Amino acid sequence: MSIRIEKDSMGSLDVPKDALYGPQTQRAINNFPVSGRTMPSAFIRALLLAKRSAAEANFVLELLPKDICEAIVVSVDDLLLDDRLMINFPVDIYQTGSGTSSNMNANEVLATLASRRLGREVSANDHVNFGQSSNDIIPTAIHVSASIQLQSGLLPALNYLAIAIERKAEEVHRHVKTGRTHLMDAMPVRMSQSLMGWATQIRQNIDFLENIYPSVRSLAQGGTAVGTGINAHSDFPKLFCEKLSQTTGICFTVAENFFTHIGTQDIAVALSGNLKTVAVSVMKISNDLRWMNSGPLAGLGEITLEPLQPGSSIMPGKVNPVIPESAAMVAAQVMGNDMAISIGGQSGSFELNVMLPMIADNLLRSIEILTNVSRLLADKAISTFKVNEEQLNASLARNPILVTALNPVIGYAKAAEIAKKAYAQSRPIIEVAIEETEINREVLETLLDPMSLTRGGLGNT
Repeated sequence: MSIRIEKDSMGSLDVPKDALYGPQTQRAINNFPVSGRTMPSAFIRALLLAKRSAAEANFVLELLPKDICEAIVVSVDDLLLDDRLMINFPVDIYQTGSGTSSNMNANEVLATLASRRLGREVSANDHVNFGQSSNDIIPTAIHVSASIQLQSGLLPALNYLAIAIERKAEEVHRHVKTGRTHLMDAMPVRMSQSLMGWATQIRQNIDFLENIYPSVRSLAQGGTAVGTGINAHSDFPKLFCEKLSQTTGICFTVAENFFTHIGTQDIAVALSGNLKTVAVSVMKISNDLRWMNSGPLAGLGEITLEPLQPGSSIMPGKVNPVIPESAAMVAAQVMGNDMAISIGGQSGSFELNVMLPMIADNLLRSIEILTNVSRLLADKAISTFKVNEEQLNASLARNPILVTALNPVIGYAKAAEIAKKAYAQSRPIIEVAIEETEINREVLETLLDPMSLTRGGLGNT
């Protein structure tokens, strides 16, 4: 491999000849051969957008020459349009806790490109990083990337999933199934009632995320090293947010308190908590689908999920609920990510949190996989499952718990006696009730009608 010699404040070292980055990035490559995983693309893109907005703000404030500002802006735009973007950002996730290595990686790449464009040196520190510190721009990039991914990815995906569930609920409204509590037979419910429970879970999660969204859009930029704003113009934070908002179409705001945004990651922790709640909902829906699809002969067999692939390498004809299984694994991963983010959030020592890259990675990966699996659930599980009406009706007919509807007429004790007899003799509840009470069949058919029982209350028909 061809190399070039680069120098920084710590001395000289070898850097690949064609690399756009410089010595500080190379030191990070040498120092952190940990996971082989680089920062998420969404984070790098947000970091570059922040560099673009910083240059524009500093030009307005007459702190950066016009030609250098334009060179940085064009370099950012060129990188964002390049499919090979990530080859320029090779720093491992598990690097310095402030993310300084990733910040300098971006500074060096942009300085190289801008210098080539101008034909003279553009400094990574004095120009690209002017008025900034890793300590404010990395927290800013976390918030910016999360904001973009929420707006363009997860929130639309959750809405898409909720709509799919609501449409399916309308489609299956006429179907009545055995309700289950403790996984045991319970009173009947309409299938649409079960699905609307899922839809409300998703709608609640959308509300939770939208409620925290304004906090995520508040930025640390301008606090620089410790929160005091040293080396940044007093008008820089406001101008930065204005420029970034114009570029992204998202309304970013200046943090109420820079010390909070730099010394803590409480907002990221709170957002992750909301993502964990989404994961809990996804897990519940996935498990319900798996149970309802179980069988087809020895399980519940209430629905049939779309057959997507052979389910066994040894058992011919077996088809598994692969999409709910995938979704359940995503949910488990997001819950694990949340724990890592929570521990990372505790690492705010005095004026700086020192687990920023790990927090960024887990937060953005949670958003990404929840976004993707929400659409999969909608398209390949919810929208396409078929109801096995014959199985639903057979289970309802054998369900002794229907006797609950007779409690107001014959009392709990007598109803329990009838239920036990029906269980023991494997007979429909209505046949045993005819024998054990003086209520005629016509009245019993009305009282025990499963559809009527899904309406609840006394006197409902």
